This record gives sequence, structure tokens and C-alpha cells, in this order.
Amino acid sequence: MSVGMIDTGRIEAMVAQLKASAARANPASENPLQTRQATDAGGFQSVLKSSLDQVNTMQQQSSQLAQRFEMGDTTVSLSDAMIALQKSSIALQQTVQVRNKLVSAYQEIMSMGV
Repeated sequence: MSVGMIDTGRIEAMVAQLKASAARANPASENPLQTRQATDAGGFQSVLKSSLDQVNTMQQQSSQLAQRFEMGDTTVSLSDAMIALQKSSIALQQTVQVRNKLVSAYQEIMSMGV
């Protein structure tokens, strides 16, 4: 399921990766099945990079569209430029909120007692 620009499947993969990291921190209680599922879900790094690349691309495209409008390109309307800029702004805000939630979840997992 996709919510905006972030795929919830990717968020679940990130949570699984965090759980795998917590399990590696305490090898005595490690469950091999959980570790295998976390690695099968995809790497945290690739999911994060893909999401950030999407937001970056959206911001670059909206900036180019706004610049074309400013330079007098008649094929670009003001409403198109403004909508593209707002979409990229919302995507960036969403990325920051997801990052904040992931950091919070990571800190909570790391502060858990054994």
C-alpha cells in the first residue's frame, strides 16, 4: 500500500531492519527466522536511498518548472509551477516526518532492556 510518495511496505521493511539490528545487539535471544525475514524484506539502505531519490527528483523537477516559468516559457503556467512546488514541499515534509518516526522508533528499541 502506498501513502503519498512513501510505500508502507518500505516502512515495514525499515522496521524489520531495526528489529534485526536490535536482535544482533543481543545474540543470545536472536531468532534466526526473524533475522532471515528482516533481510528478505530488503535492505534499509536501499529503501531509504530510493525514497530520498524520489523526493530529490521531485524537488529538482519543480525547481526547473518554476525557473522555466520565471524565464517566460509560455508552455508553463503559474498554476502548474505552484502545484509542482507545493507537491515537492509536501513530499519533503513527509520525508522529514517519517525520518523523525524512524529515529524515535530506533531510540525506543535501543533503550529497551534485555
